[in-house]
Amino acid sequence: MMNPATTMPAAFIGHGNPMNTLETNRFTAAWRELGRALPRPRAVLAISAHWFINSSAVTAMPNPRVIHDFYGFPKPLFDFDYPAKGAPDVAEEIADIVRPDYVALDRDSWGLDHGTWSVLAHVFPKADIPVVQLSVHAGEGLPYHLHLGERLAPLRERGIFILGSGNVVHNLRLINWHLADQAFDWAMDFDAEVRKLMTTSPGSLANILKHAEYRRAVPTPEHFLPLAYLAGLAALAKQTPEVLVDGGTMGSLTMTSFVLGCAGVSPPDVQKAGVPMPNPQEVPPQDTNI
Repeated sequence: MMNPATTMPAAFIGHGNPMNTLETNRFTAAWRELGRALPRPRAVLAISAHWFINSSAVTAMPNPRVIHDFYGFPKPLFDFDYPAKGAPDVAEEIADIVRPDYVALDRDSWGLDHGTWSVLAHVFPKADIPVVQLSVHAGEGLPYHLHLGERLAPLRERGIFILGSGNVVHNLRLINWHLADQAFDWAMDFDAEVRKLMTTSPGSLANILKHAEYRRAVPTPEHFLPLAYLAGLAALAKQTPEVLVDGGTMGSLTMTSFVLGCAGVSPPDVQKAGVPMPNPQEVPPQDTNI
């Protein structure tokens, strides 16, 4: 088991709507409280749902670009900047520690997408900590991502904060704008089973594939798979994550977030949760890339 006194915490954040970048609600308040509770990391390794490609790669440029990878949102969101430096040395460490698994060094193609910066805007609002981003391998299933999460564990002892960013339930085609602060019963049932697995036996997360609502909750895997990295880290450490904040929004999204190795984070009670979405008559939810 790792020594908790020398091991950096890790987390999975349900990032939801990119407008959370600019909003104050109970979810973003929890993210900010997490940032205040964390020891200052050497760098952040973010695994974002929005870099979903047919390989595992890590950004290795000194100045990653900020990618506004969505459609139909207000101009202030497109104007938002998160000018964090990259960390080519950390990227090379990642490629080294996962061998014989292969993670490519991306020196020029990607950067930081909104799955990363919408969360870090609250966790580390000064953008003064270097950030590298790991892709989600689209060609591999849940066991691969659990295993790769385990392989990344040594980074925690080197001062790296590992952050998965996605959503437990993420079905844009079933969004209901009249349920701004709620989720459908089926979504909450699925979310509750994931919470049970993560807080009791994270190494068994793959059991969720058998859940009756899996296909409806996870119609595409990219938002769910970042959770597997925290599950793998937790299983290897023989520890269980705690729920940082939970709840649903717009019917078919859940915002449940977990933290490992950072006990006692108590987010303020901020009731406002709903945030605006693009007009569905102009941009269908599934085309917004949230």
